[in-house]
Amino acid sequence: MKPSVVSPSIISLGARSRVTLALAALFTGLIFLWPLFAGAGSRFAQSEMAPLLFVLLIPMLVGIVIAEISEGGMDAKTVALLGVLSALGAGLRPLGAGSGGVELVFFLIILGGSVFGPGFGFLLGSLTLAVSALITAGVGPWLPYQMLAASWVGLGAGLLPRTEGRWNLALLATYGAAASVFFGVLMNLSFWPFTLGGDTGLSFIPGAPVVENLRRFLVFNLATSLGWDIGRALTTVAMIVLFGGTVLRTLRRAAHRAAFDAPVTFDESQTSET
Repeated sequence: MKPSVVSPSIISLGARSRVTLALAALFTGLIFLWPLFAGAGSRFAQSEMAPLLFVLLIPMLVGIVIAEISEGGMDAKTVALLGVLSALGAGLRPLGAGSGGVELVFFLIILGGSVFGPGFGFLLGSLTLAVSALITAGVGPWLPYQMLAASWVGLGAGLLPRTEGRWNLALLATYGAAASVFFGVLMNLSFWPFTLGGDTGLSFIPGAPVVENLRRFLVFNLATSLGWDIGRALTTVAMIVLFGGTVLRTLRRAAHRAAFDAPVTFDESQTSET
């Protein structure tokens, strides 16, 4: 068995882009976690938060694009490829429609982030969910949360160690399972504080200790959506195992032919991930 070979992401990040991306990731974390640290009198309805999230989310995404373009990490070809992959991912999503937890969109976000880097993955996650919502008439107060959670999925894929061959596919499949469950946890966290009024043992208690609310959320998550999250994880793993090698080779070949500024290492013998 050939040893794994470390290779850089195709689209590298400069210092300014890294700072911008770190701030964006911090912002998304605060969006989901703020109710746990809020006092009893600062609770808002989810529908009231959604417009604010849209207003804040769009400049954040544009800021990442501008930061990367200004440092040479993204150019017109990169933006075009981002649009193509977002459209493909949006087209895959209705095929699963979330039935029984089946979601086909995450494997492409993960593979795109893995090949092109964390900044590209962050944007790919958000844009894919946004475009799919427009296609399926799924625009609602949940959409900003979906976009932010999917951004984390793409960002994490871009931060994975750079390996080749079957090791890379195994790593991506493992990450895909974890990220699929993580996405479901984040989505539950986005609405759980605003549901189940009263003390039901599963409900959020404003102003209660963080540990107590986390315990309640864990029970709520296990009782309501773990089966869906496992279904999403199994679907993502299956897609990566079955089609990951082919898609990775296609993305790397497309990047090589597009002649991105960042160096690209492409060896057909080392990318046999089937």
